[in-house]
Amino acid sequence: MQFGEMLVESKICPIGIDAVTPSFSWSYKNEPIRAQLQTAYRILVSTSVEGIHGESSDIWDSGKIESRKNIHIEYKGTQLLSRQRYYWKVQVWDQNNKMIESPVSWWEMGLMETHDWSASWIGESDQEHDAPASLPLFRHEFTLDRPVARARAYVCGLGHFELRLNGSKISDNVLEPGWTNYHKTCLYCVYDVTDDVHEGSNAVGVMLGNGFYNVTGGRYRKYKGSFGDPKCLVQLEITYADGTTLTVPSHPGWRTSSGPITFSCIYGGEDFDARLMQRGWDQSGFQGHATWKNAALVEAPAGKLKSQGTSPLKVMKNFQPVSFSQPSPGLYVADLGQNFSGWVELSVQGPAGTRVTLTPAELLKEDGTVNQKWTGSPTKLHYTLEGSGEEVWKPRFTYTGFRYVQIEGAIPSALAGERKPTDSARLLRFEGQMIYPDTPVTGSFECSDMLLNRTHELINWSILSNMKSIFTDCPHREKLGWLEQIHLMGPSVAYNYQIESLLVKSMEDIRDAQLSNGMVPTTAPEYVVFSEQWHCFRDSVSWGAAYVLTAWNLYRLYGNTRTMKEHYPGMKAYIDYVTQGSDSFIVQGGLGDWYDVGVGDPGFAKNTPVSHTETAIYYHMVDIFAQMAGLLNYHTDSEQYAALREKIKTAFNDAFFHPETSNYATGSQASNALPLVLGLVDDHHKENVLSHLIEDIRLHGYHTTAGDVGHRYVLHALAMNGRSDVIYEMTRTTDHPSYGYQIAHGATSLTEAWDGPTVGKSQNHFMLGHLEEWLYQGLSGIHYQYEASTDSYQISIKPFLPFNLDRAKAEHLLPVGKIRVEWARELVMNEWTQLTLKITIPVNCDADVYIPSVKGASIKESGILIEDCKDIEFLFHEAGYSVVRLLSGQYEFISAI
Repeated sequence: MQFGEMLVESKICPIGIDAVTPSFSWSYKNEPIRAQLQTAYRILVSTSVEGIHGESSDIWDSGKIESRKNIHIEYKGTQLLSRQRYYWKVQVWDQNNKMIESPVSWWEMGLMETHDWSASWIGESDQEHDAPASLPLFRHEFTLDRPVARARAYVCGLGHFELRLNGSKISDNVLEPGWTNYHKTCLYCVYDVTDDVHEGSNAVGVMLGNGFYNVTGGRYRKYKGSFGDPKCLVQLEITYADGTTLTVPSHPGWRTSSGPITFSCIYGGEDFDARLMQRGWDQSGFQGHATWKNAALVEAPAGKLKSQGTSPLKVMKNFQPVSFSQPSPGLYVADLGQNFSGWVELSVQGPAGTRVTLTPAELLKEDGTVNQKWTGSPTKLHYTLEGSGEEVWKPRFTYTGFRYVQIEGAIPSALAGERKPTDSARLLRFEGQMIYPDTPVTGSFECSDMLLNRTHELINWSILSNMKSIFTDCPHREKLGWLEQIHLMGPSVAYNYQIESLLVKSMEDIRDAQLSNGMVPTTAPEYVVFSEQWHCFRDSVSWGAAYVLTAWNLYRLYGNTRTMKEHYPGMKAYIDYVTQGSDSFIVQGGLGDWYDVGVGDPGFAKNTPVSHTETAIYYHMVDIFAQMAGLLNYHTDSEQYAALREKIKTAFNDAFFHPETSNYATGSQASNALPLVLGLVDDHHKENVLSHLIEDIRLHGYHTTAGDVGHRYVLHALAMNGRSDVIYEMTRTTDHPSYGYQIAHGATSLTEAWDGPTVGKSQNHFMLGHLEEWLYQGLSGIHYQYEASTDSYQISIKPFLPFNLDRAKAEHLLPVGKIRVEWARELVMNEWTQLTLKITIPVNCDADVYIPSVKGASIKESGILIEDCKDIEFLFHEAGYSVVRLLSGQYEFISAI
């Protein structure tokens, strides 16, 4: 067996870890050799490379443990120390009791205790709150008198910061730190700055932005409020080559001055006046320091400092304009060809004082100018030229969602003709830059149906556009962390991207937002508190249940039980809150199946009673929590909440089931789908309820009527009952409501409403992207779930072959290794269809594979009849499938279908 990645807290060689008992994981490379299995492991941890190469360890030796487990094994050694680097390796034994040793890896701890910080919080001095001021700069010079072996920077700058050393920005991370409820948690970032400092004179500089910490309004705001004025905490720690150390902390002796950013709002945009730049301010020997003032010692934020655990945000994709237009004299519009979230970078040349105005938008008006009104995102960016030749600029502390950018004050070079640069400012280069977490891609999907491929792309553009330090609903109008999408779309997102750290942070944001009475609000962090008049927007079980269901997804998808343990009391308190507020176990209030299809006010549920949807999710949450309690050995709780689950089921069926028609509630698609999927339907009624669901879909021309909550369960109800054929028919439609309708009307990312491109609203929402889960699970057939009882993943592969689809291919990287499924069929001699099915099962896993086949026909694997293959265990026949059990390895089946 060959090791793949060595992970601590699901990261490769991380620095700044502040988990008291960090978890270890390792994956395996896919190999042609089959039936590779881990039977035992031993983890060794040391404070030195030399110590880890031996057979003993000075920090922790787990001993040889008989287990297949290779993910989320918690450290159980001596207390870990702040700043310390630890080295580790693992020995594993395979099915033949052969020991294989991993390469040595390492991780580094952050600042674990309050007393580890000697730095002081500093802010701008003499702040004038009556008038908007430029955002502040901070600088400090220091001298290093010996060669440097190692240097670290620990920084919290609120709302956002940019750290600079000796004239250069540190790292390509942006919008740091992630946003939180700053009264509860403030994130700090850790950087390796060894190569950024040197012996002799050095200078550190910090730029601050408002972010969500200080939303003062201006131009546009969904939320207006402030946790305080921008401030920062900076601690540089230098280790010299001789082993001695030096700490350079922020303190009131640091100097501050107003900077060139004259306006910055996370919603409204950013203004930069290049004439206010002070060149060399972040370098040693800066001549203008005399005009700077001492920084002010300011009160620390209330939130506890915590190391940022999510993957950093970076510029991950770049877009060049596909066209420029000129709707009117002096006004130009760039089309970047794709709706995404981020900012623009421009290169411009022109006279000093020229102001370039950029207005980003998702849509255009009929006259060709940008339309911000339809999507409610009036953001503007302004850049004032210094007049020093070619000038390059992009925002630092704001972002938005857009495809088009309206340009005033500069002529794009493509349209400038023979005009000289002195005539006016000339836009030399213009680029869109997309921002999302630098996190591993874990999946890919492709098939012979171009509409399905385009739908897959549409959904993923919106997923990436709304992955920041939280999962946002949209990247412009709101940027809020509405919780329902986390548990409903979490599995879809996880098929494509490694989101464990984002889900963990979501749990922490929910904990910070939870009220003292146990209520979990609909958004976390909760920046907007809805009034009592709009209480349904604050208190809805289909949203709050994310606290329980996200913890379950962390276990099911990543084998992470520690988060479940940490948040167990809070999850329990939320269930008790909902139970106490229910009407004999029926939840009366909430949002229900938000944004379903029908006549009426957009958003509010029209087809399915709110109480039906909210109570169904309440049941689901309690069902999952009872299983959690059992998994964590809280047996009394497990029995108590299992009993509560049955009471909810009885109340739900008494209230909503019509035995004379075998319909639930109104008979809408969501009304029948949720009970089918969540286990609320008695067995003898399931067939009839399913038939009503299918009939309603047919009556609506194979269109959905479900919304944000219900649509996922409509797809699941069909797929889990062997009716993926109905789902496939639904994917073929291009009239409203459908994914195809959005594509046909020019959408390049998934929209908020099913008919979004023609009615406005947000053009970049991922909340309705539930088909993505089916593309991997249904069409490609990849199902998996971690099982603590076996310390391994339970995998099954059951592809669905639509009549008109010739091929499909999907890959998914589990924490243990990669699953791959590829199928293709062809007509042979005009009589029967031959299927080629290629399967890869990760090392240390096995899988039940459903091979589409005609009963009685022979199936071959790599040219050999499967009954003659020693690596394949035949299990049984099922309608249209032969079911076999495979151990790890690569397989190629040929069957007749």
